[in-house]
Formats: sequence, C-alpha cells, structure tokens
Amino acid sequence: MTDTARQELIAALPYARRFARALAGDQLQGDRLVASALKDLLTGENADLPARLALYGKLVQEFSQKTTSQRGMTLTQRALLLLTSLEEQSLASAARALSISEDEAAGELGTARHALQGIAQTSVLIIEDEPIIAMDIQDLVERCGHKIAGVAHTEADAVKLAAETKPGLILADINLGGGGDGMHAVGRILKMHETPVIFVTAYPERLLTGEAHEPSFVITKPFEPLALAVATYQAVTGGVAPV
Repeated sequence: MTDTARQELIAALPYARRFARALAGDQLQGDRLVASALKDLLTGENADLPARLALYGKLVQEFSQKTTSQRGMTLTQRALLLLTSLEEQSLASAARALSISEDEAAGELGTARHALQGIAQTSVLIIEDEPIIAMDIQDLVERCGHKIAGVAHTEADAVKLAAETKPGLILADINLGGGGDGMHAVGRILKMHETPVIFVTAYPERLLTGEAHEPSFVITKPFEPLALAVATYQAVTGGVAPV
C-alpha cells in the first residue's frame, strides 16, 4: 500500500469508528471491528474503492462474521441506512461500499426506511442547553414516534430528570455551555439508570479517537430527521446480536 493510501485510511478512521459503533451498538465492539478491518486493508489490495468506502465495506463484512441473529432488518438494510443518513453517503457510494448494485441498494433501502415506521416507541430525555435547538430536537423526536420524558438544559437538571422519569433513551448534546458537560451528565445518569444514549455534536471527530471510553452513538449537528430515526432505531433495538 502506498503512503498516500495509508494517509487516506488514517483520515477515514473517525468516520469508520462512528459507523462501526452504530452498527454494533457498542463502542468496544465497534473499535475492535475497525482495528480488524484496518489490518486487513493495510495488508491487502483495495485500489478499486476510496479508503473510506473500503473501510465501510470491510466493517460490514467483519461484523457479518460476528453475528448470530438479526432483529427487524437485515444487516445490509441497517448498513445502508447508516451509510446514507449517519455517514451522509450517496446511494451509489453506499452500494459500492457493500459491493451490491445501485438498484439492489435502492430496493433494500426502501424496505429499511419502511421498517423504521414500526420501531418500538420509547421515552426520550433531551439534554440540550440551547432552548431553540432543544425545541427542534423535541419536534424531531416526536415525529419519530417517541414521547418526551423531559428536556434538560444543564447537567444538574439532566440528572434530576433522569432520576424522576427513567427514560428509555437519552439524546444529549456534549457541550452544555455554562450548564456543565453532557458526557458527565450521562455518566452520572448511567450509574443509576442503564439506558441507550445518542450524543449530538458539531465536532464528532473529537469523540472518535478510540483512546478512551466514548459514545457508541454519535450524530453530527445539524442533523436530518432520518439520521435521528436511524440512530434511535439502532440504539433502542440494540442493533444486531453479536456472537
């Protein structure tokens, strides 16, 4: 592999980590998938695909070998949803990454989007310091079919609301301005109530280094309703059952 190709793979790592964690529903398993996929790509020939697409494709291949069952959607359908919404890839690029035709990808993606409508409803705690953004997120969450457990603008309010409402999902901004830290708030909440968490941030690459405990689900501000719906589906259903 050329030095240029290696640099392209390194540049693609934050995106690969986000995708792998969302696909697996777990930071540790996702990062292990990235390490394994990266090793294979560094020692193989992948000239037909850009580094980022090659990583996506290899991650799906690796994960398919580590699953025993699939709930709700096939792995291909989940991967297409994540690639086109969370990773903002075109349908053509997603199809290339998965080594399927664009027509097949379109059919699978349509089926997957239809399946999103049947997602189990849950209660969502929103942690966001900006009131207008919080209202927008609340609207998106309700449009996804979920109920609002509460809206917290500070770390202290988030912990208090979580203790009172026991939400089925937490959607948290990382930077709460003068009101504390979203990750700290979630850390405190998870000590008393285990629940899936989706973090939102304008700078996802800062959270996807693989060097410490980091979020399993990260979506980038600003985000579209479909990206939230997909992340919520993965978080609530727990993704695909691992071996």
